Amino acid sequence: MTAAANEADEMDSGAADRGQVLPIRPRLRTAPNTATDVPQPEMRPREEPALSIGYDTGPQRRAERDLFAFSPFAPRSVERPDARPAAIVQAAITQAVERQRGAICGDPEIQGEPIGTIDGPGGCGVEGAVKVRSIAGVNLQTNPTVDCRTAQAMKTWITNGIIPAVGGTGGGVARLRVVGHYVCRNRVGGSSGNRRLSEHALGHAVDIAGIGLKSGREITVLTDWNSRSDGAILRRVWQSACGPFGTVLGPNANAAHRDHFHVDTARYRSGAYCR
Repeated sequence: MTAAANEADEMDSGAADRGQVLPIRPRLRTAPNTATDVPQPEMRPREEPALSIGYDTGPQRRAERDLFAFSPFAPRSVERPDARPAAIVQAAITQAVERQRGAICGDPEIQGEPIGTIDGPGGCGVEGAVKVRSIAGVNLQTNPTVDCRTAQAMKTWITNGIIPAVGGTGGGVARLRVVGHYVCRNRVGGSSGNRRLSEHALGHAVDIAGIGLKSGREITVLTDWNSRSDGAILRRVWQSACGPFGTVLGPNANAAHRDHFHVDTARYRSGAYCR
């Protein structure tokens, strides 16, 4: 103990003899003489796992890391592909421009040309008529003249109904054979006295007689409706039209439709009529 500490202790004892209460003073301790008096941490190299599943190095954890290394979710370096040749890029740009140029009804998936308003006799005519060349890559032969609402319903039918129904049969759908579109006439069976116009006379209807496949073969309503091989396809095609269109007629409707599907977007119907 130092001399200063001894002197402080003597003063405290004298004050205690006289009955005085003094504050408790902390005792001064000498600083360690060497760094060896303070425990020093042991520095060892840290072992990091190859993948951050955990830092447990037991056999089970190592096995989990080994499995994860072969998992499709394991992080891997991704090599960037080489830049595409300029010719391919230019071809894609040209195709996009052509699609926009041929787009009608505000949809690049619907290709054709605008016609405008058609004024026909006796109430016939089409407002905002278009001539449709293809829809969703499926060619329409011949090109039907309809309004945009009917063209958009055809797109829904083709993409959600016809293409899935045909699937990979014959390589898939290539074209639809159109046998009826805009024409100024009465309904089938209507007399000249009541003059009830067909939906064809308003550009609301299309008649489809066959589905051309990429293989060159055609599935026809007339010959294949009751066939074992393609009858189920045609029935799915007919059923899928019921919804996008207000009226759907096929071979089961009457003799006049034994060889084609009639579909239209009649404005007077509150629901679909499918037969």
